[in-house]
Amino acid sequence: MLLLIGAFGLAFLEGRGQSNSMKTGTVERIKVHGNSLEGNLAGDSPDRDVSIYLPPSYQTDKKRRYPVIYFLHGFTDSDDKWYGLTKHWINLPNVVDKALADGKSQEFIIVTPNAYNRYFGSMYSNSVTIGNWEDFVATELVNYVDSHYRTLPQAASRGLAGHSMGGYGTIRIGQKHPEIFSSLYLLSPCCMMTSLNGPSNPEAIARMENVKTVADLEKADFGTKAAFASAAAWSPDPTKAPFFLELPVQEGKPQSMVLAKWTANAPLATLDQHIDQIKQLRALAFDAGSKDVSIATNNKILDKFLTTYSIPHTYEEYDGDHINRIGERIAEKMLPFFTTNLSFERSRTAKKR
Repeated sequence: MLLLIGAFGLAFLEGRGQSNSMKTGTVERIKVHGNSLEGNLAGDSPDRDVSIYLPPSYQTDKKRRYPVIYFLHGFTDSDDKWYGLTKHWINLPNVVDKALADGKSQEFIIVTPNAYNRYFGSMYSNSVTIGNWEDFVATELVNYVDSHYRTLPQAASRGLAGHSMGGYGTIRIGQKHPEIFSSLYLLSPCCMMTSLNGPSNPEAIARMENVKTVADLEKADFGTKAAFASAAAWSPDPTKAPFFLELPVQEGKPQSMVLAKWTANAPLATLDQHIDQIKQLRALAFDAGSKDVSIATNNKILDKFLTTYSIPHTYEEYDGDHINRIGERIAEKMLPFFTTNLSFERSRTAKKR
């Protein structure tokens, strides 16, 4: 059972730079304990920060219940960056408030767990090294939110979305759990497929293999950090301190077993095994900027896969890069998508999870 740690919810009631006449939601930052995260070899706390956006009417309409969007942040990001608690390239509450004011969205509760860890991101995967993040998001976090907030506790009223690593987490978790999340929106999802031959750049390989200590990893470049995060999530090894993982190269040579494990965690490689579950989803959408070349390419492949199986979906490639239009996409596309596809009424037959 999840516990509220420290009994604190920081409500940010100010307008966050918006017009005084605009109704704004509030943000609470709480801690949620994850039993599935206990004992992880990385030593990360199982008590996770979680930012929660409550819509403008939540404080006044005490009998009203709301659909919930679970939003997963990207690699090296954290919930506080997305919710305006730390200055960042996006402020999600501001984006949502403006979309509401412009009539582009209905009101939702939005929930984002802090998946920043020792490896700068959990990949929302199950691993003895980092803990079972997939289980935490799909089961424990949902149960906690349903028991502590006025939600509509049913799959028809739950959406799952995310950006970059969060987009990966969305399809990874969402394709397995239509009984929990009915609608998915992927913003520039990373990591949809891995190289079958492993890293090929000698300099990148050298940087990866030169990381021997935690301090080395802290100073490493983005690509090296991403490799270690992927390994911690997809190729853990409880015998190999201090990182407890296996890299896809060793002494400059590709490691076929590790590469096989990475491929087994790539959504484009596993989609065929989850077709029945994906067909149960109410709605699925994904997009990426045309300048985000590798991600846009994989989105095209995902579009082709889904079309082959005659699975309804929405796919769009727009003029942009990995981050420059994400706020706009959330306001113009993601929030209207959930407004259309999530239920705002409690089903008589719905079972609380």
